[in-house]
Amino acid sequence: MVDFRSCVPDLSEASAAKLSQLKPLYEEWNAAINVISRKDMDAFDERHVLHSLAIARAMRFAATSRVLDVGTGGGFPGIPLAIVFPEVEFILCDSIGKKMKVVRAVVDALKLENVTVFHGRAEDAPGSFDFVVSRAVTRMSRFIPWVEHKISPNSRNPWPNGILALKGGDLREELLEVAQSTERIPISQWFKEPFFQTKEVVYVKLQ
Repeated sequence: MVDFRSCVPDLSEASAAKLSQLKPLYEEWNAAINVISRKDMDAFDERHVLHSLAIARAMRFAATSRVLDVGTGGGFPGIPLAIVFPEVEFILCDSIGKKMKVVRAVVDALKLENVTVFHGRAEDAPGSFDFVVSRAVTRMSRFIPWVEHKISPNSRNPWPNGILALKGGDLREELLEVAQSTERIPISQWFKEPFFQTKEVVYVKLQ
């Protein structure tokens, strides 16, 4: 089991307890609706929860920020981030209904009052956002046009508003396709497990 309090600075006991509840909740739901592969369930805390929390290490969201998780799938990275940042509003967006059913159930079970589940396209999510987060949804040159008009013009966080995406592998060619300013942050500087050696948080400035 991952010790989340040692991985995320200033994590409260209440948040750590909720993060530890995620695996049994997903094991229960996965038996009915397969949203996570069996192989990944064996390493759930590392490959899903801790991977999501890399964004929390890259950016400490200011209270009252609004964050849109596009292509959230089973709720990642949005649900772990919402647990860590209870004063930030998260909208979890996906077009696949059966996955959204699981996300709603997990959100309800953990009483995450700062989470809204939106079944639909990112372009149709209500309102504007400080940041968009995602996990390997598509190439960045395709992703940016989906979300760039959802970014608020007013920044309140340490970095200007934009995208924080979890990516892996050789990203040089992909990011050369992007006209916007980008920054690559290696996750291995925080988490030493072999899984994270080729994983990065990619920041795209959209303001």
